[in-house]
Amino acid sequence: MKKKLLYSFLPLCCFATLSVRAQVDSTVAKTDTSRRKVAIFAPLYLDSAFDAAGAYRYDKNFPKFINPGLEFYEGVQMALDTLQKEHVSLDVRIYDTHAAGITLQQQLDSAVARGMELLIGQVNNGTEEQQMAAAALRVGVPFINVNYPNDGSITNNPSLVILNSTLRAHCEGIYRYLQRNYPTKPIIFLRKKGTQEDRLKSYFTDLDKKTAGVPLKIKYITLEDNFDAAALTANMDSATQTVCIAGSMDDEFAARLCGLLASLKKTWRTTVIGMPTWDNLDLMRPEYAGEEIAYSTPFYVNPADTLVKTITQKFNTKFYSRPSDMVFRGYESTYRFAKLLLLHGKGLSGSIGEKKFKVFNDFEITPVFLNRQTMTLDYFENKKLYFIRKTDGNIVGVN
Repeated sequence: MKKKLLYSFLPLCCFATLSVRAQVDSTVAKTDTSRRKVAIFAPLYLDSAFDAAGAYRYDKNFPKFINPGLEFYEGVQMALDTLQKEHVSLDVRIYDTHAAGITLQQQLDSAVARGMELLIGQVNNGTEEQQMAAAALRVGVPFINVNYPNDGSITNNPSLVILNSTLRAHCEGIYRYLQRNYPTKPIIFLRKKGTQEDRLKSYFTDLDKKTAGVPLKIKYITLEDNFDAAALTANMDSATQTVCIAGSMDDEFAARLCGLLASLKKTWRTTVIGMPTWDNLDLMRPEYAGEEIAYSTPFYVNPADTLVKTITQKFNTKFYSRPSDMVFRGYESTYRFAKLLLLHGKGLSGSIGEKKFKVFNDFEITPVFLNRQTMTLDYFENKKLYFIRKTDGNIVGVN
């Protein structure tokens, strides 16, 4: 499957003329002025995977660092196929952000020179996000950051759109979720020592002060590294359900906390609220049996959805594997925002938050003002969060 997946990208090295045109490109060339123009940036690592003679460098191996970009591209290509069937008029250029001999900045300059009206990026780090956002701001077009859940310290840039909600946004969403669902329950915020844990706590204590509703009565507890069940029960109410917020992004902390809470289920009723990274945890482990675990995510792909089934079947037929979330993100970001560009043209920036052309998720793209005194629009961010509730690894609810 892995070699077949990689080989499917070989045609990208050539220019294809379609109703939707896609090209891995690093040079300035004549652009078709009759089409709306989209530039898509992804870490494909094609020059790392193949030598100068075109031979694959890794024999029968498939490096993990290549996979996310290739799967994102597969989703992009499926969306382009759909758009082609709809007879749309687009000029789509795909840039390998890890191509040899050309910098990301040079690629961005090429996209700007071509008059690209929409930038979509699968971002690896804050530096890449800053460069892409700056290029978009320079020409006043939207930049859709598909995957990187951080603002990269970017301010005063209305071109930046963050789809994968920041940690601050998750904390805001968790706080509102608790206000709606557990307003009278005892809530404990369990954390370990650490700088990131301090930041998480500060988000919640700030919300305690600024919430427009009734503040939650959260008890903040710092646990030792080797904490045990007694350290948890000492802060729980045996007469009612206790809501436990996991105030750390550390996987080992999460595993220990969930395991201990599950071991107490016969005596203590608890629900644990996790962090957005918990979507990657193996919640099927037997030590978590019986514990209800909820966490937030801006991306929920319903397996019963007709389009999801179609994409899953196509991916399985072509690559003998299930598509990862990056396949669906590639499809969704390309289709949705390309359709908005076709509808609004150069006025897309002022309509980027429209809820038309939903694919899988109900994005709520809202302006972010980090400084409420100056009220300067710093960027746009997707604030829609889904809360996934799981027991024994099975989804028991989506809010």
